[in-house]
Amino acid sequence: MRTKNLDLMEQILKFIDNSYSINGRSPTIREIADALQISKSCVGDYLNEMERKNLVKNNGGSRGIMTMKMAKTNNSVSNLPVVGSIACGSPLLAEENIECYLPIPKEFLGNGEFFILQANGDSMIDAGINTGDYVIIRKQETAEQGQIIVALIDNEATLKRYYIDRKKRKVRLHPENKNMEDMYFNSIVIQGVAIKVIKDIQ
Repeated sequence: MRTKNLDLMEQILKFIDNSYSINGRSPTIREIADALQISKSCVGDYLNEMERKNLVKNNGGSRGIMTMKMAKTNNSVSNLPVVGSIACGSPLLAEENIECYLPIPKEFLGNGEFFILQANGDSMIDAGINTGDYVIIRKQETAEQGQIIVALIDNEATLKRYYIDRKKRKVRLHPENKNMEDMYFNSIVIQGVAIKVIKDIQ
């Protein structure tokens, strides 16, 4: 076998780590090939050699390449998907709705599966949630009264405080804004419960 170019090997490693840092996932072989302007077969050969040298591990799948740096990072942080505006009829965590990934320390989260919703609008300002804030959501389909939830209504996600109005026999979603009125629904789909807010201090 031909001796591998160590400089190219380093470029591949660096590209994989950078892609993971920015996107929260490994690049595909095609993405590596396109970025470095080499063939996919060349990338495959290099990755096989790098795996023999224990520089990477291949866990299978199109995005299964993991470097040693990524492995260390995975032990201490979770890369949570940041969900942007929701397309009608599209699942909340569909790939087209995920804008990027944010690394969050696992000890900051606790148990569960999580995603991040970027707040938009002023309906929750009295709860300290403003446009542009990142709200960490624990995925779950139920909630207790008074919790801030992500509700799916008419195929759009909304962040509101959750109550049951037993007299009206309806779900009451309360905006934390004194200038807005409560909304009532016969039923809603709960996507998760807000647990933390990440914001800039200006």
